[in-house]
Amino acid sequence: MAKGKSKKSTPKAPRVVTKKSETFLKKYLNNTSPTGFEMEGQKVWLEYLKPYIDEWKLDNYGTAYGIINPGKKYKVVIEAHADEIAWFVNYISEDGFISVIRNGGSDHLIAPAKRVKIWTRHNGPINGVFGWPAIHTRKGKAGSSLNPTIENIFIDVGAKDKEEILAMGIHVGNVVTFIDEMMELNDRFYVGRALDNKMGGFCIAEVARLLKENKIKLPYSLYVVNAVQEEIGLRGAQMIADTIKPDVAIVTDVTHDTNTPMIKQKVEGDKKCGLGPSIAYAPAVQGKLRDLIIDTADEKGIPFQRSASSRSTGTDTDAFAYSNGGVPSALISLPLRYMHTTVESAHKDDVNNLIMLIYETLLKIEDGMSFKYFEKL
Repeated sequence: MAKGKSKKSTPKAPRVVTKKSETFLKKYLNNTSPTGFEMEGQKVWLEYLKPYIDEWKLDNYGTAYGIINPGKKYKVVIEAHADEIAWFVNYISEDGFISVIRNGGSDHLIAPAKRVKIWTRHNGPINGVFGWPAIHTRKGKAGSSLNPTIENIFIDVGAKDKEEILAMGIHVGNVVTFIDEMMELNDRFYVGRALDNKMGGFCIAEVARLLKENKIKLPYSLYVVNAVQEEIGLRGAQMIADTIKPDVAIVTDVTHDTNTPMIKQKVEGDKKCGLGPSIAYAPAVQGKLRDLIIDTADEKGIPFQRSASSRSTGTDTDAFAYSNGGVPSALISLPLRYMHTTVESAHKDDVNNLIMLIYETLLKIEDGMSFKYFEKL
């Protein structure tokens, strides 16, 4: 693992997350924002962000963004994605059980025995559970090989038959989300579903708050973007990159903490919660912008780690980088344990340092700043 080392002795990045911030974080994480249905979460996010921006907008598919110092020719984006993984109702059996398909990268292995809400248009959320045969009924050679698959997991809403389910307002296409609220672990970790990537949305909102509270006057327009539909192919970022046409984009998402059991570090890299955000190396990551971020971390004493991607980053960075003829883009990721489960876990120090690294980098970017590798031969 390669950590950033300060060039000079500097104090640790100050703690910036407040009690008010954490109240917002809990409300935001506990709200549901499935891919394609992000609007309730976007309302919560914009409500918190509004005091710290000059104006806000929403595109046709729900990407929300605030603008600080609007109207400048030079435009900088800081971005996270708002959507979380979920399920779609796909089939209702005559005896009253529901089969699902994925909405995003949902993990069928964790589904059995989870509580869920099925979101109906007119009747609100309906409670349900992912049922699973009891251990007593799975004994023997045949039963011992019974594992959850996308074909055999099912939801039980306590209905006697298909007709009763339809009467509840449940139909094919309804979205299903897990019922799991945020908690803290050992006063050190934030834990819950949808830290991927509502924690990124939280961090960029905190950057906007710091700019406002510290009365920073930026020489460019800053767009604070919470994009939709990342989990199914970076779609929201593709759309909003074409709308904003930024000159620079700094994207934040999550990456794997590879120091928990059963992860191959030689494959996934060496990143650990608590040692700082991870700065990415990848073809989509513009080198001079990445170096600016690293130099900023060194100067300000902000710890960081490094990660590498052989082709795409798999994040909204790729959408911004390859839009509009090429936009200098960089990725700063938050190490996360247990991604795409209901117990995603992020270290509080990493959250703090991610906020500070984006904030301090924005102060280094100048109006009209070029990131071309050379101007003359």
